[in-house]
Amino acid sequence: MKRELRTVVYDEELRIEAYRLAEIVQPFPNHFHEYYVIGFVENGERRLSCKNQEYLIQKGDIILFHPGDSHACTQSDDGALDYRGFNLSKDVMLDLASEITGRRELPGFSETVIRDEEVACYLHSLHELVMNGSREFGKEESLLLLLSLLIRRYGQPFESCIPECRGEIERACAFMEQHCAEHICLEQICRHAGLGKSALLRAFTKSKGVTPYSYLENIRIGKAKKMLEQGVSPLEAALRTGFSDQSHFTNYFSRFIGLSPGVYREIFLDRKHTEDSSNEH
Repeated sequence: MKRELRTVVYDEELRIEAYRLAEIVQPFPNHFHEYYVIGFVENGERRLSCKNQEYLIQKGDIILFHPGDSHACTQSDDGALDYRGFNLSKDVMLDLASEITGRRELPGFSETVIRDEEVACYLHSLHELVMNGSREFGKEESLLLLLSLLIRRYGQPFESCIPECRGEIERACAFMEQHCAEHICLEQICRHAGLGKSALLRAFTKSKGVTPYSYLENIRIGKAKKMLEQGVSPLEAALRTGFSDQSHFTNYFSRFIGLSPGVYREIFLDRKHTEDSSNEH
């Protein structure tokens, strides 16, 4: 049996995160990210659900997720998943879109799963450059060409990709984001949103694609990721983001990110150590 491979690299120049998953059989539960995801299936077959749509993704498929898109996937055959992708924050996407289109507006994409050989070529080339630590401007060129193609062929206003949300739901989200490190209960969220428990659960799940509790856990994981990248220990990150204990935190982090908190932190510590050593020389 081949060993799993899980690698993450953050490119300081491009301000994007590249990752590689190989020989993965782990299912990923319904969750979302605060950033854009552009991914490519190298091998394997999975069932993907995103925004109430079901897809069978296979070798050669490109995946496009907007910030906030709830999605889940499971293996659909006896093989394993081999996948590479990029994470781009909304700030970075704004800067790139402004450079490409001349308008400082977040782009949206009309499709979640696409097949496009030219896009795949640029994506693969860029991924190799970032993973290998290239310092040449070719990687910036590849990133701009990749996004230019995606925006030209599949672009639409970002607002049309966001489900219409009632004010009550947005108030619930704001409350959870503000108090995510605390122990909060459903009644507090309902009181702040101005909805009863059953009404909140129905409306929230329809609007966001996840339950309020799943939304809260996603917010906590997102904040913990940033702490781990800065060198904070997994235990401290767990405590500072509202998880009841490190075991609970580790289980959730591994399910959503595909790496344990310790491994994720070490990747960034190793990168910082390499950069410091380079600067000394």
